[in-house]
Amino acid sequence: MNRIRLILSVDAISPPLTGIGRYAWELASRLKHHSSIDSLEFYLNGRWIADPAGLLHSPVHAESKGRRKGITAPRWYKEWRRARAFRGRLFHSPNYFLPASVELAVATVHDLSAMKYRDTLPIARRQQFDRELSSTLKRASHLITPSEAVRTEVIEYFAWPSDRITAVPNGVAPSFRPQAGEMMDSILAGYGLNTGGYALCVSTLEPRKKIDALLSAYEKLPKALLLRYPLVLVGHKGWLSEVLHDFIGKAQADGWMRYLGFVPESDLPALYAGARAFFYPSLYEGFGLPVLEAMASGVPVLTSNRSSLPEVSGGAALLINPEDGDALLDGIERALLDDDWRLGARSRGLEVASHLTWENCIEQTLSVYNSIC
Repeated sequence: MNRIRLILSVDAISPPLTGIGRYAWELASRLKHHSSIDSLEFYLNGRWIADPAGLLHSPVHAESKGRRKGITAPRWYKEWRRARAFRGRLFHSPNYFLPASVELAVATVHDLSAMKYRDTLPIARRQQFDRELSSTLKRASHLITPSEAVRTEVIEYFAWPSDRITAVPNGVAPSFRPQAGEMMDSILAGYGLNTGGYALCVSTLEPRKKIDALLSAYEKLPKALLLRYPLVLVGHKGWLSEVLHDFIGKAQADGWMRYLGFVPESDLPALYAGARAFFYPSLYEGFGLPVLEAMASGVPVLTSNRSSLPEVSGGAALLINPEDGDALLDGIERALLDDDWRLGARSRGLEVASHLTWENCIEQTLSVYNSIC
C-alpha cells in the first residue's frame, strides 16, 4: 500500500454535524492516525486549517495557517501558490466540489437531489450545484458515492466511466447501540419521554423527506395508539417548510406529537435507543444515515422503498411507498404493534449495522486513494 500525501477539504465540518459534516469529520479524525497516510493537511475555502477539531465549536474562528493580516495578495498569485501547494498531493473533497488547480483529486458525490428534485431546494443551492459540479467532474480523477444507487445515477446522468467511481458506504458511530439504564432514562426524562413510549423521526424539514406524509398518516391512527406512542420529530427547520410547521403546531396542540428541533449530539443515541419505532419515509436519499443509526440502536425501522434506502437497510426495514398514504399508515401500525415483526427487524437491523462502520469506510476510502496514486 502506498504512503499517501493527502489534502482533505473540511468545509463541511460545521456544528451541528449532519450527514455530510459527520462524514467529513470521520475522515479528518481517523485518516490522520492511519499508517497509510504519509502527510495530511486540511483545506478550508482557500486557507489551511491546522486542526479541524476547532471547526466543531467555532468555524469562523478556527485556527489557520499561511495567512498574514493586512496583506492582500493578487488573485493570480493566490492561485499560483495554491497550485504549488496541491502539486504532488492527492486532494479529496468530501463535499462534492473541487477547487481549481488540483491535479490529482477525489470528490465524494453524496446524491443528485439538486438535479432530480430541483423544485424542493433553495435557489442558491441549485445554482451552486449547477455552477460547480460540472467543473469538478472535469478535474476529478475518481468519484466516491455513499451507495450503489447514487453510483448508478452518476454513471447514467453524466456518462461517467464506471471504473472511475466507487461506492463506499458511510458508517455509524459506536455510541448508537441498544441502551438501558439510569443515564438513558435521565436523558429521556429531560424531554418528557419514557423508554418505548414514543415513535421517532430524525430529519431536516424539507419537502423530499415527506414529513408531511408521515404526519398525515400518523394522525389517522386510533386515538388510543396516538396518545400511547406520540411521534417525536428531531431535526432542523430546513427550507420550504412553513406549511409543515403549521401542521406540526396543530399536532402538538392535539397532544400526539412533539417537535424537539435541534438536540445536542450527545442526546441522540438515547433518543434513538428509547424509541418504539423509527420512521423515515424520504423520497430520495444518497445514503440515509438516520436509518443506519436507528438500526444500530436496536430500533425497528420503517422507511421508503426509494433510492438508496432499501440498499442501506439491507432487508431489515419495513419498506413502503412514501407517496401511498394507506401503505404508510399500515406500515406505521405494524411497526408499533406487530411484536413478531419487531423482534425480527431489531435482530436483522443490528446485523446489518454491524458491518457498516466508519473503520470499514476509511479502509475502502484508502483503497480508492491507492488505486489512483
